[in-house]
Amino acid sequence: MFLRGKQKIPEHFIKIFAIQLIPVLVMCLTTGDIAMADLKEKMSMKAPTLEAKDFSYLFDKLEGFSKNQLSQHNELYEKYVAKVNEINGRLTNADVMSANQNYSEFRSLKVELAHNLNGAVLHELYFSNLTPEYQDPPRELVEMIENDFASWNDYIEDLRATGAASRAGWAVTGYNYRDGKIYNFIIDQHNIHVPSYVRPLLVMDTWEHAFMIDYGIDKKAYMKAFFANADWNVMLERLKSTLETDDLLEKSTR
Repeated sequence: MFLRGKQKIPEHFIKIFAIQLIPVLVMCLTTGDIAMADLKEKMSMKAPTLEAKDFSYLFDKLEGFSKNQLSQHNELYEKYVAKVNEINGRLTNADVMSANQNYSEFRSLKVELAHNLNGAVLHELYFSNLTPEYQDPPRELVEMIENDFASWNDYIEDLRATGAASRAGWAVTGYNYRDGKIYNFIIDQHNIHVPSYVRPLLVMDTWEHAFMIDYGIDKKAYMKAFFANADWNVMLERLKSTLETDDLLEKSTR
């Protein structure tokens, strides 16, 4: 007999419960093994080199952006992708024994890898959050943004000011896993002031090459065009995906 307080539970009930529980435990363990196997297979299927994405569907489609502006901007993005592959190739033969903080080929390659890889990824996020079919921001997105900003308009003004204050670089709306809040960040170049444990939600290019052909040095006019073509639905999907992994920091730190 087993005891639960003053009540006795028949042993045959315990046996039945155990018999029913064993398959569940086996299924959980098996599911874990399958998930790990799927993860290993996915890791092994990585492309040997980075491939540029096709954003030509945006050319001559965005209000306030000429085809010439977008095509040349896209060409610059493709060069970042090419440089990532070139640097990775050189790193395979770099002399690791001569690496040092003052100067070494290894250090230079590592620094430029961050610059070019971030340049490629940030451009992909930028082009992906533009759309020729503008829609007002979904109410669900507005409500989530207003958890961390006084209002949607305050968020937009903060992002606009972030873009104005950014040098050659980026204005990024990102979710911080550490405190669970949404911020607007300045990234100069591609790899300066990059915040840790932040998931980009909306990315605005503030380098002159993003607008010089159409707007000269008028960044304010460019940002107005950016907001007129921003894909708020993409931003919402990124935020939802982010919240699904909201415990990422707790799982990876102690």
